[in-house]
Amino acid sequence: MAAAAAGGGGGGGGGGRPGLAELPGELLELILCCGVLGAADIGRVACTCRRLRDACQPRGKVWRDCFRLRWPSLLKYYSHTDGVSWLEEYKARHNAGLEAQRIVASFSKRFFSEHVPCDGFSDIETLGCPSHFFEDELMCILNMEGRKGLTWKYYAKKILYFLRQQNILKNLKEYLQRPTDQQSFLEGAVLIDQYCNPLSDICLKSVQAQVDDITDKVRKVLRTKNARHPSLASKAGEVLIPEVELQRQVLDAMNCVLYEQLKYKGNELDYYNSLNSYIHQVLIRRTGIPISLSVLYLTIARQLGVKLEPVNFPSHFLLRWCQGKEGSTDIFDYTYIDAFGKGKQLTVKECEYLIGHHVTEEFYGVVTSKEVLQRMVGNLLNLGKRESTDQSYQLLRDSLDLYLAMYPDNVQHLMLQARLYFHLGIWPEKVLDILQHIQALDPSQHGAVGYLVQHTLEHIERRKEEVGPEVKHRSDEKHKEVCFSIGLIMKHKRYGYNCVIYGWDPACMMGHEWIRNMNVHSLPHGPHQPFYNVLVEDGSCRYAAQENLEYNSEPREIPHPDIGRYFSEFTGVHYLANTELEIRYPEDLELTRATAQKIYSSGKE
Repeated sequence: MAAAAAGGGGGGGGGGRPGLAELPGELLELILCCGVLGAADIGRVACTCRRLRDACQPRGKVWRDCFRLRWPSLLKYYSHTDGVSWLEEYKARHNAGLEAQRIVASFSKRFFSEHVPCDGFSDIETLGCPSHFFEDELMCILNMEGRKGLTWKYYAKKILYFLRQQNILKNLKEYLQRPTDQQSFLEGAVLIDQYCNPLSDICLKSVQAQVDDITDKVRKVLRTKNARHPSLASKAGEVLIPEVELQRQVLDAMNCVLYEQLKYKGNELDYYNSLNSYIHQVLIRRTGIPISLSVLYLTIARQLGVKLEPVNFPSHFLLRWCQGKEGSTDIFDYTYIDAFGKGKQLTVKECEYLIGHHVTEEFYGVVTSKEVLQRMVGNLLNLGKRESTDQSYQLLRDSLDLYLAMYPDNVQHLMLQARLYFHLGIWPEKVLDILQHIQALDPSQHGAVGYLVQHTLEHIERRKEEVGPEVKHRSDEKHKEVCFSIGLIMKHKRYGYNCVIYGWDPACMMGHEWIRNMNVHSLPHGPHQPFYNVLVEDGSCRYAAQENLEYNSEPREIPHPDIGRYFSEFTGVHYLANTELEIRYPEDLELTRATAQKIYSSGKE
């Protein structure tokens, strides 16, 4: 390229054809921006002569297009492109990508034995590059096509999860510091949704656009009933409608659109699904629980000039609509609205029928946006405690983070967080910090605090004394009964689940209580047979006896969140152990390949 640029001067050699430097400016720019040339090509072109150096100036269109073609999703961060040195931005993004790849590549070796790579997160917090460049490279890793790079994708996802949550937590704290009248219920619900789903594309702008679309549908219905209704005005929502009858028309139109046209409903069949609490999922699935549907209902009403207020009613979140003097403290001056029950309007007595018992007047009072968020997070906390398959307790950890962001001195939830981290064996240093904080807040907790401090310190010491990983050779005499190998896709004979092997023992290594509870002695070979650690398609990890496993006749990918922790690739019939797992089972790969070849090749023939 450089030779072509330099070789066209003076109409000499090459049959008088002009060189690149002699082309008209627009044509030259068109060629340089065609997308065929890479950054290195453009750099070399710029070194050939002054004309081409000027054409490839750092702030010009050529480098801007080079940046845009390489990383199109990053242009949204540049509201004003004038004065931007695209060459420097390209270099910065390129270097951030190299740094991200280096960190991701190091995580498996450093944190293979840890479910949560806590120490690695502290390294990331001190990054010297723009965070959005770093995140963009992580997204590139996650979006790699094919069934390779599973370990890179696993740790890229962990890191991206952490980075986004830190940013969302910062936004939540800023939200909570605003005056109450500037705290939108919808924005609060979006922040909770974002924190629990940091890898999903959720933003307030898109959620608000969907709510606006519903609001427009309500206006159309309202127009057919009352063409002069004030909610149809261009500035509707900025001024509240004082007349109760006009407010009633709005609520009737809302009920028509939400529950009759769009078929929104309370999710009675799957009430305890966490998706019911996430506002973007409520809009997609058109179902939710009382509090999430109430936030949607309240937001639409407010945009149409009707003031509804949240009521923290026990067991069933409600809204209230004032029928008397504004600001009245008389609970009988309000009608109560059940957004979960298709917008049904209730009296005080009917509210009690709804939950089956009498409650005092204080439960009919209005609550703040922070208290609404507290209840939303409380629901997620309860769901997190109920989870059985997620051994990382991700929902419980996320909801505890959110609760303590709002109430950092709540001793009960601080203790729960400390116990959870201790149980998972993660962040021992942070556990000590939490326990110290609890002791300062409530000295009466010294017994529980002292127990956890002692065992956490022991855990830290054990970690320091850890030697290299245990290596299991199939050729050892004690392993001669082990029939299956790492990476094979298996099926459980009794329960029928599909799984992949990621570890094995020559005999059951669990304690007597587990063996008794799992009725292992009822098996023909009891605990004295090989047992296998398997990742199951439902997201769980299990410990299965050899006699209960068989080769899967139709091997397929196992959709388990930890698959990349142990495996680097899915070949189509089996998984390849990553470097760290292969170190622990150095002789398994050869057997896995031979077994897969024998079983699945013969089947095709």
